[in-house]
Formats: sequence, C-alpha cells, structure tokens
Amino acid sequence: MLPRKTRTAGIALAVTLIAVPAVALAAKGASAQDDSLYEMARASASIAADPPPGLVDALARDLGVTGEQAEARLVNEAAAAGVEPGLRALLGPSYAGTWVTGPTATPVAATTDPSKTAAIAAAGVAARVVSRSLDRLDQVKATLDQASATAPRTAPVWYVDVVENTVVVLTSTPARAAAWVRASGADVSAVRVVRSDERPEPYYDVRGGDAYYIGSGSRCSVGFSVTRAGSQGGFVTAGHCGSTGATTTGVNRVAQGTFRGSSFPGNDYAWVEVNTQWTPVGVVNGYSAGVLPVRGSTVAQPGSSICRSGSTTQWRCGSVQQLNTSVTYPQGTVSGVTRTSVCAEPGDSGGSFISGDQAQGVTSGGSGNCGSGGTTYFQPVNEILATYGLTLATQGGGPTGSPTVTPTDPGGTWAPNTAYATGATVTYGGATYRCLQGHTSQAGWEPPNVPALWQRV
Repeated sequence: MLPRKTRTAGIALAVTLIAVPAVALAAKGASAQDDSLYEMARASASIAADPPPGLVDALARDLGVTGEQAEARLVNEAAAAGVEPGLRALLGPSYAGTWVTGPTATPVAATTDPSKTAAIAAAGVAARVVSRSLDRLDQVKATLDQASATAPRTAPVWYVDVVENTVVVLTSTPARAAAWVRASGADVSAVRVVRSDERPEPYYDVRGGDAYYIGSGSRCSVGFSVTRAGSQGGFVTAGHCGSTGATTTGVNRVAQGTFRGSSFPGNDYAWVEVNTQWTPVGVVNGYSAGVLPVRGSTVAQPGSSICRSGSTTQWRCGSVQQLNTSVTYPQGTVSGVTRTSVCAEPGDSGGSFISGDQAQGVTSGGSGNCGSGGTTYFQPVNEILATYGLTLATQGGGPTGSPTVTPTDPGGTWAPNTAYATGATVTYGGATYRCLQGHTSQAGWEPPNVPALWQRV
C-alpha cells in the first residue's frame, strides 16, 4: 500500500483522466492536460476522497481491504469509468475492454494492437495485449443470446469476461453446455465452459395491497411490509386469511412465505415471513394512485380521510368513523378494530389501510360492496407490530416518526414488557395517558414517544 501522501497524489493523477475528453485523448495524446483540467481533477478528487464512513466500512468489510485502500478504490474506480470512453475512441476496433484490479483498483485497458500500448500507458492506465477485441466478444455473446431458447436449464449464465478475453458459460453440466455452444453457431474458440452450481432466481418486492395466495386456494392482500431481527421479514395481514404454518405464493404465484403467527377470532391479524426471493419495502400499491410511501403508523382520528388497497377492488377511500369497535362475524367477535366508510370485497382481506403516509391497519371484513357502498373494519397495525415484535418497513421514518424527549427518571405506573388493553390508563413523567390500542409495551415505546398507542389525558 502506498503511504497516504503518495497515495493522495496518485488519486489526483487518476482523477485527471476523468476530465480528459475522448477528442483530447485521440488528438493530443492521453498525457495532455491544462490548468482547467487539473482544477477539474482536483475537484473530482476532493469529492471522491471524502466518502461516507459507512460506505468505506462496508467496502473494507466485504472486499477484505483496509479503510485507506477502500478510499483509494473509490477514486480509481471513478477514474476508470471516466476514462473508458476516451480509451474506447482512442483504440478504435482494437479496443478489448477496461477493468480495475488489486486492492486499490488499478485500471487496466486491453487492445489487440501492440502499437497502442504506449498510448494506453500515457493515459495512466496499465496496458494488456489480447487476441480478441471487445466487439468480437460481444458478437460471440450475441450469438449465444439468439440461441437462449435452446440453452440447457443447467446453463443459466453466460457473459463477456474482458479480463480473460473470452465468453464464459456457467453450467452444472459442462458437456451439455458445450454441445449447445457448438449448435448455436458461436465461435467455440472464444467460449470457455465453466462448471458452476449457480442457480439464479429473481427477487420480488413485498408491497402493501398486492395479492397473495394461501396454499393452493384462497387469495388475500398484503397489509404492510415489516422487518424482524434475525428474520428475512415479511408482511402483516388478516388472521382469517391463514393459520400458523400455512404457506403463501405471491401475486406472480412464486413461492413466497409462511404464516408465523395468526389470531382469529378475538383478533384478526397475522404475519407472514417471506423467503429470500422477497424483499419487504415500505410502500403500498395504490393502483390508480401509484406506488405510495409508508412513513409511520400514527393513528388517524375519527373523521379523518383514509384509503384502502386490496387486490380485488384496488384503491378505495372514505373516512374513519369509530376507533375501538367490536364486530361479530359468523366465526366469532373481533374486538379493537376501527370502523370506516371505505368499501371492500372478498379478496381485499388483509390489505392496507393508510391515511396520508401513515399505516393504519389491515382489512378485516365488512358489509356492502364497492358497487353500492359499504362499511369496512380494519385491525390496527400497531397492535400487530407489538404482538409479534415486528417493525414497520418505512421510507424516511420509523413507526411513529421522531420520538419526543423523555425524562431521565420519569416515574409513574407505566412499565415495559406489560400487556395494556385499550382504554387502560397509566402515569408517566407526571402525566396521565390512555391506551388507544391493546399492545405489550417495550422499551422505547414510552407513552410520550408513541402517540399511536397512548393519548395524553
């Protein structure tokens, strides 16, 4: 590793390359520069040389480099990206690719023309002479792409490898893959078949309001994405949608997750832990309203506007009528739900109720329909989070926004790890609070910090 002062000078030189346009490289030679280019290079170096500490730490951790090497990488990588168009123009048909190598990302450029190496070196980049141009490699890969419909399922990946100057096919059955390459009409001398157990899978987002399917039958809707320590995370939904242990598939019918907890009747809530193909994100599919951010879960008061997303009737709005409602279904009574004037229909169950950007709850049931109008009840989301130790996935905020400052020694009857029913009262910091939603308290959920759960009286 270079000493810090020497490395800093090297960074400035590397970033100078960013400022050299392709025309300058071709017409004047890559070493040409003037005062304005030098000043631009210094500006670029100062930006790249002061990255966020979290980024440097992550690079050091995952790439196995030191912090100083990580900082140098960022600058040299930016330089390599900046100089690549100029090198491509300078080398013309002989250009065979650019890459970086080593712990500090030393830039390298390849050419099929040995007479071009001096020009590459003059640009401050290491030169390598190879047998195939990048255009040729791209043509070979394009031939394989055209034959993708006949590729063995055991050969899921192929790519241009500029470092090795070849096209690589990854496969668990090399003989079958080699036969496919020959049948495709590609230049087999430019293709390297490599044994690999890689099995790529697509990744999907968990969004409120999207459909999901339980087992091989019924359909419900995602409420809100959630996270949980030590877990992939998942989503909350209605308890009547599935029992603990039931499996789910997503809106695309791809295997999705498993019900890890479910309560119905009495309550109507559940949470589904998803597999590694799915990523919980803090948004709701608003269908005609677009994709909407979730930024907290402060309780909307009676009279407030509220909207619901579900996979049958999609995006519908109305108003909050009453909190702390009990409703009796044929299966039994559910307590502590919120009554609304929003319509819903079968299949909307479990879907998102949201007011502004604040999550409210998951669709439970109701009466009427979206043709003639109706009344719908939702299970408040904060009770679900508290019951299962979940955290609401948000964009730009936590479950209830920024907490207020609490006294160092507040005193009072409130205590963590205690079950509180709706309507219960406690004292904290010299004030009295009434419980808005049943929950089990946790450290950090002190009454002044969570207005979604406690109201000062």
